[in-house]
Amino acid sequence: MRRVLNQVPEGTDPALADVVGRIAAVSAGLARKIARGGLDEDLSGSIGTNTDGDTQKALDVIADDAFSAALQGSGVRWYASEEQEMVVELDAGGAWAVAIDPLDGSSNIDSNVSIGTIFGIHRALDDADASFLRPGRDLVAAGYAIYGPQCCLMVTFGAGVLKYVLDPDSQTFHLIGAIPQVPLESAEYAINTSNYRHWDAPVRAYVDDRVAGADGPAGRNFNMRWIASLVAETHRILTRGGIFLYPSDARKGYENGRLRLVYECAPIAMLVEQAGGLATSGTASVLDAVPTTLHGRTPFVFGSANKVLRMAAYFDMAPADPPAPDSPHLFGA
Repeated sequence: MRRVLNQVPEGTDPALADVVGRIAAVSAGLARKIARGGLDEDLSGSIGTNTDGDTQKALDVIADDAFSAALQGSGVRWYASEEQEMVVELDAGGAWAVAIDPLDGSSNIDSNVSIGTIFGIHRALDDADASFLRPGRDLVAAGYAIYGPQCCLMVTFGAGVLKYVLDPDSQTFHLIGAIPQVPLESAEYAINTSNYRHWDAPVRAYVDDRVAGADGPAGRNFNMRWIASLVAETHRILTRGGIFLYPSDARKGYENGRLRLVYECAPIAMLVEQAGGLATSGTASVLDAVPTTLHGRTPFVFGSANKVLRMAAYFDMAPADPPAPDSPHLFGA
């Protein structure tokens, strides 16, 4: 396969670099396909549902097939995709286990909003499921490709986060360098406030205080963001700081949030923490969480370290018997 990463950090395992390079090569192809969306085929058409009951778009399946094919013969033993029910064995003698969300944010395809690919790489174990049902701390690499006005590959090999930018002419990702630490100061938070009535009291209280702005305890005004694309939300936070929240809530099926621990949250958490931020379930580290099923979900709060810790403090302050949802002062403050 043609080399599409112009360089990797000195000392990186060549076999691991090859796996990331293959993911990058498929991402470059997807970026071109997305840029031509509607000219060659309908990428946003619904073609069914995946194993979790989420609507599959044509591009979801195209991306999954492309990554699976590209990783054959690369030393990847196990391939676990959000679009497939079970782990697939690609190379019986392979050393790596790749967990991937082939196309994150596919509901945004037809609205031309940034979407992406998320991946995490473990060392393979002999058991397929056990290779992935382990803490995110065991990841040896993680990253995402973002398909936007600029196609970027953000990747960590465990020593900071590297940013690559795709040259659309050469179809090569060029290393820009290590990104700075996630800024601590930001006036942005991201959450889907349409679900306010379903949230637990600590989450409502935290958002109430952001909405109160300069008149609230934070003493400053805030801007709310919500893109419905985890990759796009992550890219903004790595660049500008802030906090992202996808909490659990009272709706059926949302008791543990909606984002998958193996395919989405653990890889993003590794990137965020490698950039100096924090990633939690609201109360506990996501990287320390041990998934019990391949498609298991978790609440997810990540971003600037001070802001994530502040959200955790709201859970610590929550009374044993929270006031009614319409209470104007959830913590009596």
